[in-house]
Amino acid sequence: MTQRNLLSSARHIVIEGPIGVGKTSLARRLAEHLEADLLLEQPEANPFLARFYQNQQRYALQTQLCFLFQRLDQMRDLAQPDLFPRTVISDYLMEKELLFARLTLNDDEYQLYRQIYDRVSREAAAPDLVIYLQARPDTLISRVRKRGVEMERKISDDYLIGLGESYTRFFHDYAAAPVMIVNSEHLNFVESPDDFLLLVQRIEAMRGHREYFNRGN
Repeated sequence: MTQRNLLSSARHIVIEGPIGVGKTSLARRLAEHLEADLLLEQPEANPFLARFYQNQQRYALQTQLCFLFQRLDQMRDLAQPDLFPRTVISDYLMEKELLFARLTLNDDEYQLYRQIYDRVSREAAAPDLVIYLQARPDTLISRVRKRGVEMERKISDDYLIGLGESYTRFFHDYAAAPVMIVNSEHLNFVESPDDFLLLVQRIEAMRGHREYFNRGN
Protein backbone atom coordinates (compact mmCIF):
# COMPACT_ATOMS: atom_id res chain seq x y z
CA MET A 1 0.00 0.00 0.00
CA THR A 2 1.39 3.43 -0.90
CA GLN A 3 1.33 6.23 1.61
CA ARG A 4 -1.18 8.09 -0.56
CA ASN A 5 -3.59 5.21 0.03
CA LEU A 6 -2.68 5.18 3.72
CA LEU A 7 -3.25 8.91 4.11
CA SER A 8 -6.62 8.78 2.41
CA SER A 9 -7.84 5.59 4.10
CA ALA A 10 -6.26 5.78 7.56
CA ARG A 11 -8.79 5.83 10.36
CA HIS A 12 -6.48 7.36 13.00
CA ILE A 13 -3.64 9.80 12.29
CA VAL A 14 -1.58 11.22 15.15
CA ILE A 15 0.39 14.47 15.21
CA GLU A 16 3.04 14.39 17.95
CA GLY A 17 5.93 16.44 19.29
CA PRO A 18 7.01 18.47 22.31
CA ILE A 19 5.23 21.54 23.69
CA GLY A 20 5.42 24.46 21.27
CA VAL A 21 6.19 22.48 18.12
CA GLY A 22 2.79 23.15 16.50
CA LYS A 23 1.12 19.75 16.67
CA THR A 24 -2.37 21.03 17.49
CA SER A 25 -2.21 23.64 14.73
CA LEU A 26 -1.21 20.99 12.20
CA ALA A 27 -3.86 18.58 13.50
CA ARG A 28 -6.55 21.20 12.91
CA ARG A 29 -5.22 22.02 9.44
CA LEU A 30 -4.95 18.37 8.40
CA ALA A 31 -8.41 17.58 9.73
CA GLU A 32 -9.83 20.39 7.62
CA HIS A 33 -7.95 19.15 4.56
CA LEU A 34 -9.09 15.54 4.98
CA GLU A 35 -12.57 16.43 6.28
CA ALA A 36 -11.71 14.39 9.37
CA ASP A 37 -12.78 14.53 13.01
CA LEU A 38 -10.51 16.03 15.67
CA LEU A 39 -9.54 14.35 18.93
CA LEU A 40 -7.46 16.85 20.89
CA GLU A 41 -5.69 16.97 24.21
CA GLN A 42 -7.67 18.77 26.89
CA PRO A 43 -5.07 20.29 29.25
CA GLU A 44 -7.64 22.71 30.63
CA ALA A 45 -9.63 19.72 31.92
CA ASN A 46 -6.74 18.53 34.08
CA PRO A 47 -7.13 20.26 37.48
CA PHE A 48 -3.54 19.42 38.47
CA LEU A 49 -1.68 20.78 35.45
CA ALA A 50 -1.29 24.41 36.52
CA ARG A 51 -0.15 23.26 39.94
CA PHE A 52 2.29 20.82 38.30
CA TYR A 53 3.98 23.66 36.41
CA GLN A 54 4.43 25.46 39.73
CA ASN A 55 5.57 22.42 41.76
CA GLN A 56 6.45 19.46 39.57
CA GLN A 57 7.67 17.19 42.35
CA ARG A 58 4.46 17.47 44.36
CA TYR A 59 1.89 17.21 41.57
CA ALA A 60 3.56 15.05 38.91
CA LEU A 61 1.82 11.78 39.77
CA GLN A 62 -1.66 13.31 40.07
CA THR A 63 -1.16 15.12 36.77
CA GLN A 64 0.00 12.00 34.95
CA LEU A 65 -2.83 9.83 36.26
CA CYS A 66 -5.43 12.43 35.33
CA PHE A 67 -4.09 12.62 31.78
CA LEU A 68 -3.91 8.84 31.53
CA PHE A 69 -7.57 8.32 32.37
CA GLN A 70 -8.57 11.21 30.14
CA ARG A 71 -6.76 9.58 27.22
CA LEU A 72 -8.31 6.20 27.97
CA ASP A 73 -11.81 7.66 27.84
CA GLN A 74 -11.05 9.18 24.44
CA MET A 75 -9.48 5.96 23.14
CA ARG A 76 -12.57 4.00 24.17
CA ASP A 77 -14.71 6.41 22.18
CA LEU A 78 -12.38 6.04 19.20
CA ALA A 79 -12.88 2.27 19.32
CA GLN A 80 -16.59 2.82 18.57
CA PRO A 81 -16.93 3.49 14.81
CA ASP A 82 -20.43 4.92 15.23
CA LEU A 83 -18.98 7.78 17.30
CA PHE A 84 -16.19 8.52 14.78
CA PRO A 85 -17.33 7.32 11.35
CA ARG A 86 -14.70 9.45 9.59
CA THR A 87 -10.92 9.61 9.85
CA VAL A 88 -9.75 10.92 13.23
CA ILE A 89 -6.81 13.29 13.64
CA SER A 90 -5.42 13.54 17.17
CA ASP A 91 -2.64 15.66 18.65
CA TYR A 92 -1.31 13.02 21.04
CA LEU A 93 -0.08 9.45 21.05
CA MET A 94 -1.19 7.23 23.91
CA GLU A 95 2.30 5.83 24.49
CA LYS A 96 3.74 9.29 25.08
CA GLU A 97 2.25 9.15 28.59
CA LEU A 98 5.17 6.90 29.52
CA LEU A 99 7.58 9.49 28.12
CA PHE A 100 6.16 12.21 30.37
CA ALA A 101 5.95 9.85 33.35
CA ARG A 102 9.60 8.87 33.06
CA LEU A 103 10.57 12.54 32.80
CA THR A 104 8.52 13.82 35.75
CA LEU A 105 8.12 10.99 38.27
CA ASN A 106 10.63 9.61 40.75
CA ASP A 107 11.51 5.92 40.49
CA ASP A 108 8.91 4.66 42.96
CA GLU A 109 6.15 6.76 41.45
CA TYR A 110 7.11 5.64 37.96
CA GLN A 111 6.96 1.97 38.91
CA LEU A 112 3.47 2.48 40.35
CA TYR A 113 2.37 4.50 37.32
CA ARG A 114 3.78 1.88 34.95
CA GLN A 115 1.82 -0.89 36.66
CA ILE A 116 -1.40 1.10 36.28
CA TYR A 117 -0.61 2.05 32.69
CA ASP A 118 0.15 -1.54 31.65
CA ARG A 119 -3.13 -2.77 33.09
CA VAL A 120 -5.46 -0.13 31.68
CA SER A 121 -3.93 0.72 28.31
CA ARG A 122 -4.17 -2.66 26.61
CA GLU A 123 -7.25 -1.70 24.61
CA ALA A 124 -5.58 1.33 23.01
CA ALA A 125 -4.78 0.45 19.39
CA ALA A 126 -1.82 1.89 17.51
CA PRO A 127 -2.62 4.66 15.00
CA ASP A 128 -2.32 4.14 11.26
CA LEU A 129 0.16 7.00 10.83
CA VAL A 130 2.22 9.26 13.11
CA ILE A 131 3.57 12.66 12.06
CA TYR A 132 6.29 13.61 14.53
CA LEU A 133 7.23 17.30 14.55
CA GLN A 134 10.69 18.40 15.70
CA ALA A 135 12.29 21.79 16.41
CA ARG A 136 15.41 23.06 18.16
CA PRO A 137 15.13 23.63 21.94
CA ASP A 138 15.54 27.40 21.59
CA THR A 139 12.76 27.46 19.00
CA LEU A 140 10.40 25.54 21.29
CA ILE A 141 11.20 27.81 24.23
CA SER A 142 10.62 30.91 22.11
CA ARG A 143 7.28 29.63 20.80
CA VAL A 144 6.01 28.68 24.26
CA ARG A 145 6.96 32.07 25.69
CA LYS A 146 5.50 33.93 22.71
CA ARG A 147 2.05 32.32 22.84
CA GLY A 148 1.70 33.38 26.49
CA VAL A 149 -0.57 30.64 27.83
CA GLU A 150 -0.98 31.49 31.50
CA MET A 151 -0.41 28.02 32.95
CA GLU A 152 2.72 27.61 30.81
CA ARG A 153 4.48 30.65 32.27
CA LYS A 154 5.91 28.50 35.05
CA ILE A 155 7.46 25.93 32.69
CA SER A 156 11.23 26.08 33.02
CA ASP A 157 13.58 26.13 30.05
CA ASP A 158 15.28 23.03 31.45
CA TYR A 159 11.97 21.15 31.43
CA LEU A 160 11.33 22.06 27.79
CA ILE A 161 14.85 21.05 26.80
CA GLY A 162 14.54 17.74 28.65
CA LEU A 163 11.15 17.10 27.05
CA GLY A 164 12.54 17.61 23.56
CA GLU A 165 15.37 15.17 24.29
CA SER A 166 12.89 12.62 25.65
CA TYR A 167 10.81 12.83 22.46
CA THR A 168 13.94 12.23 20.38
CA ARG A 169 14.79 9.09 22.35
CA PHE A 170 11.19 7.88 22.30
CA PHE A 171 10.77 8.10 18.53
CA HIS A 172 14.20 6.64 17.89
CA ASP A 173 12.75 3.29 19.01
CA TYR A 174 9.07 3.74 18.11
CA ALA A 175 7.93 1.17 15.54
CA ALA A 176 4.23 0.58 16.24
CA ALA A 177 3.08 2.66 13.24
CA PRO A 178 4.53 4.38 10.15
CA VAL A 179 6.24 7.66 11.14
CA MET A 180 6.98 10.80 9.14
CA ILE A 181 9.56 12.82 11.10
CA VAL A 182 9.27 16.51 10.21
CA ASN A 183 11.65 19.32 11.08
CA SER A 184 9.22 22.21 11.60
CA GLU A 185 11.85 24.97 11.89
CA HIS A 186 11.13 26.45 8.46
CA LEU A 187 7.53 25.36 7.92
CA ASN A 188 4.40 27.36 8.70
CA PHE A 189 1.44 25.02 8.34
CA VAL A 190 -1.15 27.59 9.41
CA GLU A 191 -0.25 30.73 7.47
CA SER A 192 1.40 29.18 4.42
CA PRO A 193 -0.81 26.96 2.22
CA ASP A 194 2.28 26.08 0.17
CA ASP A 195 4.07 24.76 3.25
CA PHE A 196 1.09 22.67 4.25
CA LEU A 197 0.58 21.20 0.78
CA LEU A 198 4.29 20.45 0.52
CA LEU A 199 4.07 18.43 3.72
CA VAL A 200 0.98 16.58 2.47
CA GLN A 201 2.80 15.72 -0.75
CA ARG A 202 5.78 14.38 1.16
CA ILE A 203 3.54 12.21 3.32
CA GLU A 204 1.72 10.90 0.26
CA ALA A 205 5.07 10.02 -1.31
CA MET A 206 6.22 7.93 1.67
CA ARG A 207 7.30 4.42 0.81
CA GLY A 208 9.02 3.25 4.00
CA HIS A 209 7.88 2.72 7.57
CA ARG A 210 9.92 5.74 8.70
CA GLU A 211 10.83 8.78 6.63
CA TYR A 212 12.19 12.30 7.24
CA PHE A 213 11.27 15.72 5.94
CA ASN A 214 13.75 18.52 6.59
CA ARG A 215 13.18 21.72 4.64
CA GLY A 216 16.12 24.14 4.64
CA ASN A 217 16.02 27.94 4.88
